[in-house]
Amino acid sequence: MPAFVTFGRILFAVLFLYAGATKLLGIQATADFIAAKVTIPALIIPYTAQLETMTGMPTPQMLAIAIGAFEIISGLMIALNFGARFFAILLIFFVAAATFYFHDFWNQAPPENAKSLMDALKNLSIIGALFIIAGYGRRSRTAAGPAYGDI
Repeated sequence: MPAFVTFGRILFAVLFLYAGATKLLGIQATADFIAAKVTIPALIIPYTAQLETMTGMPTPQMLAIAIGAFEIISGLMIALNFGARFFAILLIFFVAAATFYFHDFWNQAPPENAKSLMDALKNLSIIGALFIIAGYGRRSRTAAGPAYGDI
């Protein structure tokens, strides 16, 4: 059974590895998409302005790079089972936020909201899988008990 769990975890991580690489390879398109959907709160605008001055990049572009890197790092950590529980919990919050901001089917009329609704439901399934990964975490193989509930 541990081999199935490992194989499933690796296949699941491919989703985040691919998504992160796609974002990093198409930074401008990702930044444009972020700019269209996300409004920076007035409270943090002074800080984002400082970051924009320091880096010479607009905030959506910095977010695109940060999100792409985060997805790749999280995918690798889950695939390698190194800090899998921690990164699964971080990804739960990330996927929930992405669903709220980018798949807002509740703001669309019924025929046009079908794709957003399906994407939101897929993200809900991904969150469920992340909860499973967070629940298993990294188990050490000791004489005290079998890993992943095997007997």
